[in-house]
Amino acid sequence: MTKVTRRGFAALGGAMLATPFLARLSHAAEQSRIRFSAVFSEQDIRAGMMKQFAEGIGPDFKYEGFYGGTLFKQGTELVALQRGNLEMSNIAPQDISNQIPAWSILTSGYLFRDPDHLRSFFTSDVGAETKALAEGQLGIKILGPTFYGTRQVGLRGNRKIATPADMAGVKLRMPGGEAWQFLGRALGANPTPMAYAEVYTGLQTGAIDGQDNPLPNVDNMKFYEVMDQIVLTSHLVAFDLLTVSGRFWEKLTEEQRAAFQTAADGAIGWSTEQHVTREAEIAKSFAERGLDVYAPDLAAFRSHVQKAYLESDLAKEWPAGMIERIAAA
Repeated sequence: MTKVTRRGFAALGGAMLATPFLARLSHAAEQSRIRFSAVFSEQDIRAGMMKQFAEGIGPDFKYEGFYGGTLFKQGTELVALQRGNLEMSNIAPQDISNQIPAWSILTSGYLFRDPDHLRSFFTSDVGAETKALAEGQLGIKILGPTFYGTRQVGLRGNRKIATPADMAGVKLRMPGGEAWQFLGRALGANPTPMAYAEVYTGLQTGAIDGQDNPLPNVDNMKFYEVMDQIVLTSHLVAFDLLTVSGRFWEKLTEEQRAAFQTAADGAIGWSTEQHVTREAEIAKSFAERGLDVYAPDLAAFRSHVQKAYLESDLAKEWPAGMIERIAAA
């Protein structure tokens, strides 16, 4: 039998007492770490939004921002949240619709009129029902919609676009995923999936003829350097969803959850105002740089896009009366 001295017992007892204490410390350190992953750049307005959010939740959390898709690639963040490999991200509604087909209604063109309509929807009863559906099935917490501009079409060359028929044969970069590709087809184009970080080179080399993005994104990524025109189709009020991993959210106290929501509401409101202001400024600056900036026949685009959605298999998954409830939100 091994002889244990009084000093040995003391050391053993101290170690036993220290074990749960160290475990609690380890758990607290793990809980306080917030890794945020997004495809947008650190110069993006939404990076400033996240800085405000991090300041708003207080010093108990260590925020780490990973931008430009450096931690997780576009479209993979949702699964990372579900698996507990990531604490926070800006999730595209298109990614949610890949798992919940009914959510595809929120990805359809010409659905929301403007940022105010978007905000009103998510604060309405129907918006709460829609969020609860995603949260319950996917194991996430949605803090709110992050508007980042209205999506417009940017093209190389001087082909004039008046109606969707004029988009025939245009290789239009769209993000990967069927929801995005369908939107490209609904616009009349030949949608081409391509990573966000590759779009500049794709335009420069002619691998694609154009891309669709809000003007602040076009400015941040300098796509205007390799384009000739901006067609103001205004086909989608673009938004992502500031989302927390359900596993992480469950560990938070009620006070911490309230702080997260309050910080998110303030940061999202600031970001929305910044984007609205920037859109007007950027459109003017693009024209001054020599780009042809003009609006096509918006009624023709709206009619063509909405008809394409309503006749598609996607619409079969939409709850009855949902379009009318969204319009009235």
